[in-house]
Amino acid sequence: MSKRILVILGHPSRNSFCAALSDSYITSAREHGHEVCLLELGELAFDPILREGYQQVQALEPDLLHAQQLINWAEHLVLVFPVWWGGIPALLKGFLDRILLPGFAFKYRNNSPFPEQLLKGRSADLLVSMDTPPWYYRWVYRMPALQQMRRTTLGFCGIRTQKTLTFGPIISSSAGQRDVWLQQARRLAHRH
Repeated sequence: MSKRILVILGHPSRNSFCAALSDSYITSAREHGHEVCLLELGELAFDPILREGYQQVQALEPDLLHAQQLINWAEHLVLVFPVWWGGIPALLKGFLDRILLPGFAFKYRNNSPFPEQLLKGRSADLLVSMDTPPWYYRWVYRMPALQQMRRTTLGFCGIRTQKTLTFGPIISSSAGQRDVWLQQARRLAHRH
């Protein structure tokens, strides 16, 4: 069954391993009949700073309005990003701060500490590169970027994370190892 998939490339460079992962995923998803759109955050024009928090409305730039339309269109999201300093890149964080707003991603409810999840019904996969060995990131650092994305960001808005693939350490990987990882991204696209 065909799905509408939005791939969000959270690495600012088109010459990154994350870009190669997103390309591999997209090629395979399209081969399997899915409708796929790519959103490259490094190509968007927007202020990544939510200047007044939720105290004042900050007008969304055209690229962010388009990004919200794509998220509404999508049934499944694939976020591809590197782990930098244990967390998600500033560009991706700024993008999420600006678009996952009350009234779009969630809605506060009277007399409840828990908001209504406005993006419910969507699923997501995470493709994550790092220079830390993934086992070390998991057991020693406790995966702060992955916890943030799965639980306190996507989950908060009602998006259910299905699969997380971690690739690393990139810095010392061989071309053969990177090819194996690109194959994993292609296989993940088969599941949908």
